[in-house]
Amino acid sequence: MHKMIGRVLLFILLLSVISIPFIQTEASGTKVYKVPVEEEVEKGLLAFLKRSFSEAEQAGAEAIILEIDTLGGFTDAADKIAKLMDETEVPIIAYINNRAISAGALIALHAKDIYMSPNATIGAAQAIVANGNAADAKAQSKWIADMINAANSSGHDRDTKYAQAMADPDVDLPQYRAGKGKLLTLTASEALEVEYSQGTVSSFEEVLAKAGYENAEVIPTELTIFEKIARFIAHPIVVPILLSIAGLGLVVELYSPGFGVPGTMAITSLLLFFYGHLVAGFAGYESIVLFVVGVGLVIAEFFLPGGIAGIIGSLAIVGGIILAGGNPMYMAISVLIAVAIASTGMVILMKFFGKKLHLLNKVVLMDATDTESGYVSNVNRVELLGRVAKTSTPLRPAGAIELDGERIDVVSEGSYIDKGKNVTIVKVEGSRIVVRESEEEGEIE
Repeated sequence: MHKMIGRVLLFILLLSVISIPFIQTEASGTKVYKVPVEEEVEKGLLAFLKRSFSEAEQAGAEAIILEIDTLGGFTDAADKIAKLMDETEVPIIAYINNRAISAGALIALHAKDIYMSPNATIGAAQAIVANGNAADAKAQSKWIADMINAANSSGHDRDTKYAQAMADPDVDLPQYRAGKGKLLTLTASEALEVEYSQGTVSSFEEVLAKAGYENAEVIPTELTIFEKIARFIAHPIVVPILLSIAGLGLVVELYSPGFGVPGTMAITSLLLFFYGHLVAGFAGYESIVLFVVGVGLVIAEFFLPGGIAGIIGSLAIVGGIILAGGNPMYMAISVLIAVAIASTGMVILMKFFGKKLHLLNKVVLMDATDTESGYVSNVNRVELLGRVAKTSTPLRPAGAIELDGERIDVVSEGSYIDKGKNVTIVKVEGSRIVVRESEEEGEIE
């Protein structure tokens, strides 16, 4: 009997030992993706988040935790990121380890849960345009509505007045330093108090514990070198700079002999522009095809008469560039900036280096035929002043006189002078000779 009990206990012990690896495997099978949301909110960040969320879904992750530290960015990119978060099936948690300001606040509010470090802040989300000023009333109204919707998106029973106060300076919340004219920014303790945060934590590990993923496998995602380049290139400040460099480079290259540094700079800038927007997911191959066709038509203009190919080609180039961007209005402004800078550069080249430029000399007449260079368009016959002649035709007021056997075209001072009358030459201005009727007998032969 004792032997039987011992065998049963030994079997149970062996079964427990054998089961341990399977229990560990099952626990370690829980995956959580850790995704950073840092620096400026723009189109490159959206592309990175698309890739990260897709990887998490394909890997069967239980949750995605966004580690947020941003001062905000562009509202159009934030709107698209918020929509991406809403459409992602994997639950998304926001961990604000420092700041979720402006567009960062909108992103955080679209998360299922929000956790904040003790010194973190969230808010100050007024819509700002490119020049640093507040957006117009229409854009501001939409942004306030977006913030209110974001507060409701997670399923928590949040009071939307706090989200509204983050975007609308007219909302009066003096107890949170958001009186009239000031935007609301909540500290970690205040966010917890108004139930905009599910907890204050001191580390990422504590976020995992509070969210119920303390034993999960954490898979961090990072920007690849190509995504870092794409984020930089697709930045709204960098885009007009790249296009301006391309425009100036092409202008200088067209007016220079051979192919050199300016042309290389122009081509490199355009390649970087399209590369960045392709990697960021905004440019499709149709934009590149349209651009290449436009360049081909502009080149064909040098060999075809009429100018139609050049006009269509220029429009195709501009269309390809605008199509490559996520925001057509902003891309159109960037193109206008580049065109203005390139035009200014061309004027400067013509003004100061015109005679030294290769192609310009073939396109624009650069030589001046002035008197300083010895050119005379009409002989200024000052020796005729004061001479008396006889009209060979009536002057109405133009006509002809005869002087020393020479027929000379003249005009009167405005009055009619009959044929055969004596006139005195009173003014000589190049080919314009002015006469006045006179009774004086002059040197007439």
